[in-house]
This record gives sequence, C-alpha cells and structure tokens, in this order.
Amino acid sequence: MWDERYGGDEYFYGTEPNDFLKQQAARIPAHGRVLCLGEGEGRNAVFLAGNGLDVTALDQSAVGLAKAQRLAAARGLSIRTELADLASWHIQPGRWDAIVSIWCHLETGLRARVHAEVVAGLAPGGVLLLEAYTPAQLEFRTGGPKSLDLLPTLEGLRAELRGLVVELGQEIIRDVHEGKGHGGRSAVVQVRALRTCASPSR
Repeated sequence: MWDERYGGDEYFYGTEPNDFLKQQAARIPAHGRVLCLGEGEGRNAVFLAGNGLDVTALDQSAVGLAKAQRLAAARGLSIRTELADLASWHIQPGRWDAIVSIWCHLETGLRARVHAEVVAGLAPGGVLLLEAYTPAQLEFRTGGPKSLDLLPTLEGLRAELRGLVVELGQEIIRDVHEGKGHGGRSAVVQVRALRTCASPSR
C-alpha cells in the first residue's frame, strides 16, 4: 500500500516538515543522532538533517525511502535510510539522542512493544517527539487511519512511555495541512518526553 501511495513524482504529504516537529526540534541535542520512525518520503528527516543532525530514516516502503534520498540530495543534505518493518526491527538500546514518531500509527500490541524500545533506545538526555491522530480523528476524516486500534490516546501513551519524563503531553484539535494526504481540522496527540537516567524504571 505504501509503495503505491508514494509512487509518482509528487510527495504525498508534501516536502515541508510537520508543524509540531518544527516547533520542537530545538529540544534535540545539537549534532545528535536521530531515528525517524515510519518516515515515508523523508520530509522530516531532511529537515532535521538541515539542522545539523545525524539522521536515520526508517520505513517499510522502498519507494518512499528512495524519494527521501532524492529530497535530501536536492537540498544538498545527507541522511541514512533503512528499509525495515517495525514488527521485526528492533531499536538498539541507548543509541539515540532523539527518536521522532510523526504519524507512525501502529496496532496496540506492536505500539506498546516499540514504545518500550523507544524508552530504552534513548541515550540519557535524549528526547522523543511524537504526534499522532487520536480516536476523535475518526469524526474529522481529514487524514490518518480509519481503525480505532491504530489511534492512541495520551493516557495510553503515558503508560507505554513509562520511564520517560513527559514534559509536554496534550490532546488538541488543530489544522493539519501536509501535501494531499492531510488537510483540515484534526484531532491529535502531541508528546515531548525526556530520558533523564541511564536505566529507566519499567
């Protein structure tokens, strides 16, 4: 499905970074190593690379990642891309100064496992930046999954991210305009969470 969605020259979600990521990017440690989950065509990874960060973009679509590399090259930037499915790919513990999850919607069981690995995968001082649609998005129909199982709540995310300090956590209604894929009033959850110690309590 994703290869088909990303086919053609047009960038389905545009080439500009997500608004929440753009607002929060300064919280990422300078020159840090960043892992972008479900990065698709690379707009967020390329933006972060432009901020001087060492970025790895992970996605299950080879077509999307090829476009991510083209976008980076067009802007004179370099990113790493890795073709992988989060159902079988594992986040290396203590490696990342930031992990970015923008619209990376996973079914409940997988999301809980991945978020446990996110907690362990952040280095001390590392930050998670996450935006996702919530169950209320089903009323708006302006983008995102149609399955309730793929739509997290802030309460659920707090439980899954136990071991991180949630500095910012909110469910809000905002306008999202990203290419032709997202357009209009949307129900989202936004999280900025910090790893403050070497061995978080689970």
